[in-house]
Formats: sequence, C-alpha cells, structure tokens
Amino acid sequence: MFAKVNSLFKTCVAVFAVLAIAGCGYYHYATPLRPAGGQKSSMTVADDGSITFTQDRLEVRLRPMTDEELNRQFASHSNAGPKSTNPYTYGDTKFWEGEQERTRFTVFRLSVKNYAYPKVKIDPAQIQLVASNDREYWSLGKQQMDTYYRAYAIGYRGNEYNRYQERMDLLNRTLFKNEEIFSGQEKEGFVVFPALHPDVREIDVTVQDCVLRFDYRGEPVESVDITYGFERDIGRKYGDAEPVLETASK
Repeated sequence: MFAKVNSLFKTCVAVFAVLAIAGCGYYHYATPLRPAGGQKSSMTVADDGSITFTQDRLEVRLRPMTDEELNRQFASHSNAGPKSTNPYTYGDTKFWEGEQERTRFTVFRLSVKNYAYPKVKIDPAQIQLVASNDREYWSLGKQQMDTYYRAYAIGYRGNEYNRYQERMDLLNRTLFKNEEIFSGQEKEGFVVFPALHPDVREIDVTVQDCVLRFDYRGEPVESVDITYGFERDIGRKYGDAEPVLETASK
C-alpha cells in the first residue's frame, strides 16, 4: 500500500513539473523597441535607435526609451523602491516574481528642430500608436497621468501626497508640450503611451497633423502626418533559462 502511495506521489510531482514547463511556469518577455526595416525615404535611422523625419531643414526625431535609461536620467527619483517618484517607471522596485520585468508605460523622446518654417506645431494628444495586430494606443497627456497618480495620493496629505506632487512636477517639466516651435528653435520632451500588450511585436507611431504653415489668422493651412516604424522580439521566459523568442518579421 505504501509503495502505491509513494508511486502515485511521484507521478503527481512529475505531472506538475511538466505542466510548469509547458506553460504554468513562464512569464511574457520582450526586448526593447528598435527601428523596423522599410522606413520611408524621408526617414533616417541612427545608431541610438532613433528615427528622424526630415523635410527641408525641419527635423522631427522619435526615440524609444527603456526603463533603464529613464531610471538613469532621473536617478534621484528612481532609487526608493515602491516609493520611487519617477513618473515613467517603477524605479528600482523589486517584484515578487523575481526576474520578471514590469513596464509602467511605453515612453518615447520626441525632439524637433525647426530651421525651415516660421513656426510649426505638434499636438502630443494627436500621436497614435498602432500595432500590427490592430491594437491601438493614444498618447497619455498630463490630465490622464494626473488621474493615474491621484489614486496613490491617499487622503491628499502626508508622504503619499508629496510623492504625487513630485511625480507631477517632473511630468510638467519633461512631457512634450503642445506649443508652437518658431524658426530657429529646438524643443524636446517625452510622449507616453500605455504599456504594450505582450502580443505586440510591430508598431507604427504616427504624429498626426504636424502643422507646417499657418494663415494670417493663425489657422493651419499645411500639415503632414509622420509615421515611424518600430519592432521588438517577444516570447516567454522560464525561470532562469534563456527566453524563447518569436522573432519579429515586419
């Protein structure tokens, strides 16, 4: 009788081990975004992973940011674990899943150099991200980010409220602003989207209605849509093993 129970126990252990390997013991994994192939002739891809649209002497550059880069840039806001006040990442928070990485948002740095037109204007609220599997994401502005972080400001007083204010102050300074960029000016800031779903491999980010010319009343008379293509590898990671990737093929 004891032998049968022992055999059954070993069988159950083996079954659970197989189930873990087959799907219960993995988490989703993705590499950082990188420029995709097949960019338009007006686009230039740089070694730092950015893509630049050029028309005359106007340059509009978009670069995906990793959490590591954002944590380094805002180091003093990223070193307090769950109490970190970096509004773009989870800081150096360690999660119970061990090696699993969590991404709070999808962040790009948008840079504009205008040496061609009297003034240009890009509204960050009109920037859209569309995945190859038809998922759509719109950029998150100050109001959406404020709504997100207000949930952490318990009682609107004390340390939690101070952290909320720190996050919003940093967002006010670093988000790309909806304002005119006059001739000879250069401006940059971050554009934020929700975190991409695990099944997203290829995306197009479109800056819609970049205004190039205005009439005498200040109304737009010429604009252009600018589309940037990015991709990443996705897959699964089982414990300490190397991730099993599905290579993007755009």
